[in-house]
Parts: sequence; C-alpha cells; structure tokens
Amino acid sequence: MSAMPSARSAFRSLLIAGAGLSALLGTGTALAQRTPSVENRVDRLEQEMRAVQRKVFPGGAGQLVTPDVTPTPTPGIVPGTPAESPIADLTARVSAIEAQVARLTGQVEENQNKLRQLEDQVARLSGPPAAPILPTEAPPPSGGGGRGSGSAAAAPQTPAPAPAAAPGDQAARNQQVAAVERPSTGNAALDSYTYGYRLWSAHFYPEAQAQLQATLDKYSNDPIASRTQNLLGRAFLDDGKPYTAVTIFYENYRKRPQGERAAESLAWTGEALIRVNDLNRACVVYEQIGEEFGTTMPDNVRQMMMDGKARAKCGA
Repeated sequence: MSAMPSARSAFRSLLIAGAGLSALLGTGTALAQRTPSVENRVDRLEQEMRAVQRKVFPGGAGQLVTPDVTPTPTPGIVPGTPAESPIADLTARVSAIEAQVARLTGQVEENQNKLRQLEDQVARLSGPPAAPILPTEAPPPSGGGGRGSGSAAAAPQTPAPAPAAAPGDQAARNQQVAAVERPSTGNAALDSYTYGYRLWSAHFYPEAQAQLQATLDKYSNDPIASRTQNLLGRAFLDDGKPYTAVTIFYENYRKRPQGERAAESLAWTGEALIRVNDLNRACVVYEQIGEEFGTTMPDNVRQMMMDGKARAKCGA
C-alpha cells in the first residue's frame, strides 16, 4: 500500500514538472525572440527536464520524454559572403573597368599618332628624287614596231616640251589626247601598242602608261608584250618615276628573257639605277648584261652598257 502513494506522488510530480516545463518553454520561446542568449537558457531547461525524467523513471530505458520544443538553429555565415551589398560591389567593378578602358583608349590614340608620324617620315624618305628625263626611244618602223636589234643607239637628249594644255585646263588636254590618231591595221595587239607609243611620243605620259598597261594586261602572252613592257618602263622613267621604272624594266627581262626587248630592258634597268644614284647595283646589272648576252646583244644595248659603266665608274 505504501508503494502506490509513492507512485502517485511521483506521477503528480511529473505532471507538475511537465506543466512547469511547458510554461518555461513558452517563456523561453518568447525570450528567444528578444535576446540572442536564449539558446543557452533552453538548453538548461532541457537538462532539468531530463533530470526530472530520471527521477520519475529511474533506469527506465526508452521512457525518456522528448521535449515538444527544440531550439531553433541559428543560420551560420556562408564563407565568401560579401561585406557590402551586391549593387555596391558591381558599381565598384564597373568603375574599375571604366578607368581601365580610359587608359587603354589613351594608349591607342597615342600609338596612332606615333604611327602617323612614322608614315609621314617614311613617305618623305621613300619619295624618289627628281630625275632628268632620259633619252627618248626611236619611233617604231612602219607597221608600228620598235627599233630592231641592229639599230644604233641614240644619244641621250632632253625631249621637247609636251604640247600640254594650260594649267588646270583638263578639257583642252583631253582634246589634245583625243587628237592622237588610233591605228587600225587589223592587228589588235600591235595597234594597241602603237597607240600607247604615240601617246608616249607626244609626251602624254600618264595616258601612255594607262594605254600600255591595258595592252600588257590583255596581250601578256603576245610577242608584243616584251616591247610593250619595255616602253611602259620608259613612260614611267620619262615621267620622273625611276623607282617604278626599275621594277618594270627588270620584271620584263625576268619574265621574258628571250623577248625582243629583254636585253634592252636590262640596260634601261641600269640607266634607271644611275638616275637614283644606286651606282653599285647599276654596275651589277651591266655585268649581268655582258654575261648573258655577250656578243649577241644589240648594238644599242652595247652602247648603253658602255656609257653606263663609265658614268657609274664601274671597276674604278
């Protein structure tokens, strides 16, 4: 009989303790909303509840009552979270990028200015010096042809002034060019070359250059091509453009080594080099003429070679 009241007393104690615990947990929940140290207080209440349970159920495994209220976990700080807001971070990054772009833009403008200065210097240095007009080529024989391989060389002379129009009067010049007769022999390649020759002979050098280049482009495989490119070089040389003439003359010899004007183009290459004061290369060209053409070279080419060597002081 004495055990029964003891059990009832213990059960009443458990109910009282449970009610007290509920009240304390409710109070703890309210406090948890107001103070950051409430977790410690809830932990202490749970420890006290477990102590009461051990007294009511001494050694009773599995009879512990799980509390209805558990502490709410506090969210931790994720590593790498920026201290500032994302907008502030993006603003700082954009400002840094803008500053970098401004620096790069300044560098580009400075480099472009330096490049323009270098281009101006190169243009001034690479411009060909003024050169006297070279000897004119004798007119072709009847039928529009050029000098034969056995014709004598003409002495250098200054061509007569071109019948040019008044300065700025392009219409008058066009009329003069139109007055140059176009041949019509039935040989299209030869007629095209002859018309270019007549323009050159009349000292219309730009028009002659255009006509001879068109002839060369259209009839590059015709035998007339060797004569055409040789005269094209003359048109540039007489127009005061010896650098361009050097390229045209030597290319004619290189592309058509057996052409009608191969040896003559090589001789004119030496002449153009003398005009730009490149005497060493001129001497090399004259030596090449002697090695490749020897006794078979035309008389006019031999005379040009001998005169050129003397003027360039080859072998001196």
